[in-house]
Amino acid sequence: MPAASARAEDAPPAAISDSAKAEASKAEVSKPEVSKPAAPAAERSAQAAPTDAATPSASATPPSNQAQPKSLTDKAIERVTRAARVAGGIFSRVPCLPPKGVTKSFALPHFVHKLAAGEPVVIVAFGSSSTQGYGTSSPEFTYPNRLAAQLHRKYPTADITVINRGRGGEEAAQMMKRLQSEVTDMKPDLVIWQVGTNAVLRNVDPDSVAQLVQEGVARIQAAGADVVLVDLQYSPRVTEHPEGASKMVRLIHRVAQLRHIGVFPRFEVMRQWHENQALPIDSFVIADGLHMNDWGYACFAQILGDDIIRSVGQIKFGVSVNVPASVPVNRPM
Repeated sequence: MPAASARAEDAPPAAISDSAKAEASKAEVSKPEVSKPAAPAAERSAQAAPTDAATPSASATPPSNQAQPKSLTDKAIERVTRAARVAGGIFSRVPCLPPKGVTKSFALPHFVHKLAAGEPVVIVAFGSSSTQGYGTSSPEFTYPNRLAAQLHRKYPTADITVINRGRGGEEAAQMMKRLQSEVTDMKPDLVIWQVGTNAVLRNVDPDSVAQLVQEGVARIQAAGADVVLVDLQYSPRVTEHPEGASKMVRLIHRVAQLRHIGVFPRFEVMRQWHENQALPIDSFVIADGLHMNDWGYACFAQILGDDIIRSVGQIKFGVSVNVPASVPVNRPM
């Protein structure tokens, strides 16, 4: 491994910021209902979203006193309420505001069609440590889990699975080696691919990275899934490589244009947090100067989720998805 790799996203853990710990302690930990395929024990411990507490067995209550099964609407209301309680605390001090001029919709025909038809949909979050969730105070605050919770609030009766396939320290070349086994074999309807940061930190040729990403996107599309790319994070360790970071961002957006897919401009979103909204860097980046904290991941997920929801709403199927009128649509701010 090159010497520069010690500065990449697989660096030894830094202390979680006090602000991240405070946010986590204020939020009631109630995990989103995100189902995942079986995985090795270590992976399940690091990535799998915890499930609801087990319900008492039927034998614990006499048959005459057993509660009636809950309706789909009741279950949906409970899910929305539970997710909203967890989501609300993280933005209690600083709201998550959408940056000006960067919100957009994506072309997600496969994902939208299945969601609108009421069929189960699978999203795979693919990437390195900022997909895996390095810097969060608990798995609840990884961006895939936050995104899952938001989509469950918006579409409470839909069968939506979000699978976290982030692995810290990887570049595009390493991701391509597990693209089939950890992404396309999951039969996803949407793949959100975060890529590029580690290559910039290690001075890897951006053109070679872009070529790999383009090949990977083509393979994902051939498997029948929609794709959204996520570019670099705006953080001190990245911005100290201005030329490489700028070129990598441009090339990722170029790949998106060539493959006719969406790209989430994370670099610009985070830049606006700092420059336009006057948020200190340490309010959304942990002490290592690279990874986001709980608030940063939560706001990133919120804006990305809004863009996905906007994309669903722009395609007309008569009824976008079956959502009971009695179920409120809650937002975490």
